[in-house]
Amino acid sequence: MADRFNLHIENGPKNWANWVIILLGGSAILYLGRSLFIPLSFSILMSFVLYPICRWLEKKRIGKIWAIIISLLLVTILLALVLALLVNQFIAFGQEWPKLQEKLLRSYAELSVFMEKKWGVSTETRDKWVTNFLNDTSTSGIGLIRTTITSSVVSLVLLALIPVYTFLILLYRHRLVIALEFIFPHISKERIREILQLTIHTYYEFIKGMAIVYIIVGILNSIGLLILGVPHAILFGFIASILTFIPYVGLMIASLLPITIAWITYNSIWFPLGVIGVFAVVQYLEGNVIFPWAVSQKLNLNTLFTIIAIIAGGIIWGAAGMILFVPFAAILKLIAEKTEGGEALAFLLGNDDRV
Repeated sequence: MADRFNLHIENGPKNWANWVIILLGGSAILYLGRSLFIPLSFSILMSFVLYPICRWLEKKRIGKIWAIIISLLLVTILLALVLALLVNQFIAFGQEWPKLQEKLLRSYAELSVFMEKKWGVSTETRDKWVTNFLNDTSTSGIGLIRTTITSSVVSLVLLALIPVYTFLILLYRHRLVIALEFIFPHISKERIREILQLTIHTYYEFIKGMAIVYIIVGILNSIGLLILGVPHAILFGFIASILTFIPYVGLMIASLLPITIAWITYNSIWFPLGVIGVFAVVQYLEGNVIFPWAVSQKLNLNTLFTIIAIIAGGIIWGAAGMILFVPFAAILKLIAEKTEGGEALAFLLGNDDRV
């Protein structure tokens, strides 16, 4: 017994070193192969979500291929609705643009008069400042637009691969399960299938957690805009909540219209700044409190490692990693629970205080 204990202590540092090497090597592979792994991961997520629908359609004597196509069409319709919401924001903002432009010109004229009276800044000096500012802005703006277009093209290509991967994963799902059974022969077939079923359930819980996040963020946005007295506060609050699904850009687009309406309605810069403040505070709470709490509760992950998963995902895969690494951590915990020797990892990631 003493010999086994001493051997365990001696091998401990070696085991930890192996885990560190695996962690660093795996992170490097995930980072370098992110163009492959990000759409593939989203495809696995979508295939797990669509699997019960496909099974239900197949039980209704619909062929496997048509069941997959119908399931993908349902997701496409949902995404099209979100895109229509985004386009509607652009159109509504375009309708408000003439009033906003008029207000900007009036504000610039008032500022010019104030600067001339207060500090003696001449019209020529102001025009020179504006010209230099516009030149600098256009130069940096062109670079920003070029970078944005390049990133958008790459993102669209990767986005187009997701339904293709999803279709093929669902089509060859039985073959993939059998391959797993060959890869892990020491694990019984029943255990592998149990882990897969629980993994699908985990993804469903993740989606439920995300729905709770959107509802809470929509309510907080609406309350903040109602306090400011912004018209259509509830509509704007929930549009901003839904569009946060599109990292960074979605919230910026969603905030344009309420900022514009607040400025036109109250003729004061403080109300648009108040709208920006509301969205900024809610976004901070969503990223650091609401999302970790709501999702960790559904996935039975403790909040600490939920936040760590979000940060690690952001470092390795950017915005996509911040979404994907949380269910990955839940699946890792699930596998650890069902694997001999993984009890410590399962307890570390879990939300159960029992020892």
